[in-house]
Amino acid sequence: MDPETIDLLNAGLEYGKNSDGQFDITVGKLSDLWHFSENDGEVPDNTDIAQVIANIDDAAVVIKDNTVALMNSDAKLDLGGIAKGYIADRMRDHLKEEGITSGIINLGGNVVVIGNKPDGSMYKVGIQKPFSDQNDVIAYVETDEKSVVTSGVYERYFYVDDTLYHHILDLSTGYPAETGLNSVTIISENSVDGDGLSTTCFLLGPDEGMDLIESMPDVEAVFITDDNEIKCTSGVGDSLVVL
Repeated sequence: MDPETIDLLNAGLEYGKNSDGQFDITVGKLSDLWHFSENDGEVPDNTDIAQVIANIDDAAVVIKDNTVALMNSDAKLDLGGIAKGYIADRMRDHLKEEGITSGIINLGGNVVVIGNKPDGSMYKVGIQKPFSDQNDVIAYVETDEKSVVTSGVYERYFYVDDTLYHHILDLSTGYPAETGLNSVTIISENSVDGDGLSTTCFLLGPDEGMDLIESMPDVEAVFITDDNEIKCTSGVGDSLVVL
């Protein structure tokens, strides 16, 4: 495989370790089962869910030099939880190599800021108000040279009998995670870290997620609960403006 693909896979495996299995790149068949990108209200069968979650285990991914093997034929890789951040980081690196000193990369949910604005001020990166119009922000982060990544239940979801089914799945049950959160925003140096950590913290919930981020240098988080209360780590400070 290409060295960049190896790097991406290794990043996914590392987040699997750091999350105690909450984040797992062998989630592909469970993702296919729910098919949130086109699902307008079909909940998978319990038996099918049980069958696919039994094969979610990234220990089946074996990397040696430039080769990769998936040792379980009943598993499937899905890098959707981390690939966009990796791509955003490579875009930033390329632009900086080409001499760009000021700019913003927005891949939808993944924002990477290069330097300051031309007038020297910081960029303002909005955090969407859950279940509202994309331009309706609940707060914004003032930042430079940082990545701001948000994962939320309002990105891909459907309702059945007034029950919300969203795309952030609890791998122990195979169903959407119920952690009392609407979204998690991660502010970090690299967007790939924001991808992995936003999903991990959502699955851990606000208390454990907060503890994880507080233990990490140069990473901050903003949690929005299911009643739209905002909680943030101690280092966010004045960089977060609540509207």
